[in-house]
Amino acid sequence: MAYVVTKPCLGTKDRSCVEVCPVDCFYNIKKKKYNDKFGIGLSPDGEEGMLMIHPDECINCGACETECPVEAIFEDSGVPQDLQEFVKINEEETLGMSDEELDSTRCTSKAKK
Repeated sequence: MAYVVTKPCLGTKDRSCVEVCPVDCFYNIKKKKYNDKFGIGLSPDGEEGMLMIHPDECINCGACETECPVEAIFEDSGVPQDLQEFVKINEEETLGMSDEELDSTRCTSKAKK
């Protein structure tokens, strides 16, 4: 099991979740196609896309879920029905990345962007 970032992260990218993640499994996916698909504007910093969790790296600790101010994070087995497609989106975006891509998009408390 892993945690999943969902629609409320679009247009937000708060990163409070990143600060508490003990394994740095968050990735900054800067793809405007998600903003467009779900009709959400850019983040306050003008960023497109959203944060996503790599399911193979997540240790299922749950620390991120309680820190998310927009309630965008759920355990994969508890994602609400209307947000289920984000389980697949998080998997597709992160599992297919090369090591170089992972390194360049990884969010950590030390390097947020």
